[in-house]
Amino acid sequence: MKKVLIIEDDSAIAELERDYLEINGFECEIAPRGTTGLEKALSEHFDLIIIDIMLPGMDGFEVISELRKKKQIPVIFLSAKNSDIDKIRGLGLGADDYMTKPFSPGELVARVKAHIMRYDSLTHGSDVIKTGSLTIDKDAHKVLIQDKEISFTAKEYDLLLFLAEHPNRTFSKEVLFDRIWGMDAVGDVSTVTVHIQRVRDKINAENEKHIETVWGVGYRFRLD
Repeated sequence: MKKVLIIEDDSAIAELERDYLEINGFECEIAPRGTTGLEKALSEHFDLIIIDIMLPGMDGFEVISELRKKKQIPVIFLSAKNSDIDKIRGLGLGADDYMTKPFSPGELVARVKAHIMRYDSLTHGSDVIKTGSLTIDKDAHKVLIQDKEISFTAKEYDLLLFLAEHPNRTFSKEVLFDRIWGMDAVGDVSTVTVHIQRVRDKINAENEKHIETVWGVGYRFRLD
């Protein structure tokens, strides 16, 4: 049974989320504070986390910032804060999705299922990532378009693979530079833009745009 952590201080909303998820076969735990939610998220196993932004002790943005230092499990923000700035910040910090209150419980359940399914397919499934005409064979360290191998530099491959292993999640240029080039790398984040364009030129087939720009935030790999 898949396990979901709900970090939400409004007990009525938290219990509504829990009830709908449990009806659909999920096991749920509720944490009413950001601090206790982060402690649970780091010390216990969960398949997905739902986080509010306005929380006592530590807000949702702080929780995901700390969580992403150690875990990459799916995270959905569910908040009454519906401004583009809040959505951009949440996605930029590593959230996989952002829903606003009031929300449809049925839609929440559907999104939870979809994100867990994607995560499981990438972490426990094949060592091949395939979407459209693009295939990434991790064992062979190869990238193919319509079964034709495409040449990649080491950094281009690392960048593509990192994005593909975290589909539909938006990463800023700063985060990508840190993850791919490392804290001690010589250069700046502008190299990310250059490498993204090179990767796009190699993998974007007709009517297929695998790497999307999220204006004001960064880049994400689209996995349908």
